[in-house]
Amino acid sequence: MRFPRLLLFAALAFAASAQVTNNRPAAGPVPEGWRLVYEQHFDAPAALDDFVFTDPAAWRHSAAGKAFALELAQQSRYQPPHRSPVNIALLAGLVLGDFILEVDLLQTGREYGHRDMCLFFGVQDPARFYYAHLATRTDPHAHNVFLVHRAARTNISTSTTPGVNWGLEVWQKVRLERRLADGSIRVFFNDMTTPVMTAKDTTFGAGWLGLGSFDDTGKMDNIRVWAPAEPERQRAEFFTAPPRP
Repeated sequence: MRFPRLLLFAALAFAASAQVTNNRPAAGPVPEGWRLVYEQHFDAPAALDDFVFTDPAAWRHSAAGKAFALELAQQSRYQPPHRSPVNIALLAGLVLGDFILEVDLLQTGREYGHRDMCLFFGVQDPARFYYAHLATRTDPHAHNVFLVHRAARTNISTSTTPGVNWGLEVWQKVRLERRLADGSIRVFFNDMTTPVMTAKDTTFGAGWLGLGSFDDTGKMDNIRVWAPAEPERQRAEFFTAPPRP
């Protein structure tokens, strides 16, 4: 995959906004030699500058409830090129191959079978990416790992569970692990010893990461990403940056 050249000011702004401290342990194990390459707690509205969105109007910096967060407050006005999630906040400046992502998620929608939040990874462009769909109940279109490859999403899970309990006003710890060599993908929900879903696929290599939902709402906080090497710092230009005040 070839990426456009990144303007220097964009790289410097992204690096400055992500304060990587590595002074708190990960919820799950981190391989020896891996380092924390990104950390975000949304302590200020400027944190949104790290992201591009399918629809910036659907997202906001939230100070309600559990301190500060990135909030998906409404449905995005976005039509994907193929059947796939519409609400995406893409971490715009990091291209990652092998990685571990940990994030706190709060689902704010009504309870129903497909009540969800999503983790996006290996993103190449709006028509090529993976996502993990964490939902109340599993079926062929929910609570699985999916591949979008210039066609409607395809379920690629090798294992999954009956679903997850998002609760009401409850923050959940979610972890995503990816290895390029064997294509392994593992997703954890609170329990960091047993994954709630797994998959294996090598269609895409390194790509961007993101957060969001297929068609629900929610909040995200305490993002941390580990990797075995410094990631490529290229900015995704195919979604929209948040408006400047």
